Amino acid sequence: MTDALEQISYPKTDRRTQSMAYVKTIIKRYGIISAFIVLCVILSIISPYFLTRQNILNVLRQSSINGILAVGMTFVILTGGIDLSVGSVVALAGIVGASFATTSSVAGVYGSPYPAPMAIMIGLLVGLAAGSVCGLVVSRFKVPPFVVTLGMLSSARGLTMLYTLGRPVPTLTPSFRWMGTGQVIGVPVPILILLVVFAIFWWVLTRTRFGRHVYAVGGNARAATTSGIFVSRIRLIVYMISGVTAGLAGLILAARTGSGLTQAGIAYELDAIAAVVIGGTSLSGGVGTVTGSLFGALIIAVMNNGLDLLGVDSNYQQIIKGLLIVVAVMIDPSRKKRGG
Repeated sequence: MTDALEQISYPKTDRRTQSMAYVKTIIKRYGIISAFIVLCVILSIISPYFLTRQNILNVLRQSSINGILAVGMTFVILTGGIDLSVGSVVALAGIVGASFATTSSVAGVYGSPYPAPMAIMIGLLVGLAAGSVCGLVVSRFKVPPFVVTLGMLSSARGLTMLYTLGRPVPTLTPSFRWMGTGQVIGVPVPILILLVVFAIFWWVLTRTRFGRHVYAVGGNARAATTSGIFVSRIRLIVYMISGVTAGLAGLILAARTGSGLTQAGIAYELDAIAAVVIGGTSLSGGVGTVTGSLFGALIIAVMNNGLDLLGVDSNYQQIIKGLLIVVAVMIDPSRKKRGG
């Protein structure tokens, strides 16, 4: 009789274990989305203004720049790197692009204003160049990413000041400003740009060989090399992606404000890293998604917006954001597996 009872208990234990594993899988896969929904529900109950159409569009517009930066940052962090330079690259790309799209004879380059597509392309190339320099030094000379991108943070900010001698670039053309202030069927253009960027890089990361190689390099670079993956090339490309997304964010910011500002992008790298970490990407590399990073950026934007509606001091908002980052890293399962 005892043996029969023991035999009956095993399937129950198996079912319980399978159920727990299923719940953990659901939480891991949809936890960030659930957290976003819960936060929105709570704020909609507390504030009657939160779910208004204008406020929702405002939140999405505010999250667009950080969301674009977070998408590029995700690729870097997935390989086990970090990019502290994106805030300064935002300023440099934005002010260089703006100088080709201004009607000011003092702040613009010779022959400006040029067509908006040309100004945008130049800004993107500036971001690409900054990312390429970081990627080359990290991949070829094996300098730690923290040191390299910290150096670029300082250098890009200095180049921004030198480029305009510390002056802003005002009076941008309407065609250039459209990417920051325009609308398509009532939807602000920055939101549409964010969706396009997300869709492109989601496809790259989940549907291409390059995306699989990014995860492989972050998971175990030595094993990736043994498998025939050109690790240095992957690392170069992810920093180039981060540079391009930073350049795009800088152009959108300049278009929204109507001028290129030397102080633009200050501490933007911190918000981008926060969005990526809150979205579930491991700082150790190899684990994470651009979807999670997008929702991480949305959570930060919703949290800031909700606290603004409730009249919470901005200093307390920074404290809450910092706590969110620490908690996100503490509960990172990959960190525990790697003994971090």
